[in-house]
Amino acid sequence: MPATKVTMVHTFKVELPGNKRIWRRIAVGGNQTLDHLHKAIFKAFDRFDEHLYSFYVAKPGRAALRDADEYSHPGALGGPFDDGRRGNAKKTRLDDLGLQVGQRLYYLFDFGDQWWHEITVEQTDGEPQPGRYPRMLESRGDSPEQYAEAEADE
Repeated sequence: MPATKVTMVHTFKVELPGNKRIWRRIAVGGNQTLDHLHKAIFKAFDRFDEHLYSFYVAKPGRAALRDADEYSHPGALGGPFDDGRRGNAKKTRLDDLGLQVGQRLYYLFDFGDQWWHEITVEQTDGEPQPGRYPRMLESRGDSPEQYAEAEADE
């Protein structure tokens, strides 16, 4: 399958709330989905074991999580605990979210271990450069181990 041509680039700074010295700057095409952003974060933080995830997109100027729209991995949708209000991250394009520079999103990876990430929108109208998107633009700090407790026990 050929790559989709990117028309505008969104740039995000993705931080770990417990240690803001560890962050990644990631560029994603506006016509790509939240699932593309998930995959870029997964790779940027050196993760190796896939899990379910959700993005929480608060309206600008509103309380972060309480009023946020949730977009989840398709495997987290449906079932007895789904209230039908969550969106499908694999079908939600960044351009469709109406993101604004300075807006914050939250990303929860692995509902059991709860890896929270704070995402700041830095740009929504970047010109695409040659090459594939998404892509990591900058990295600070070493990625924490995905399963630090289990590795410490060994």
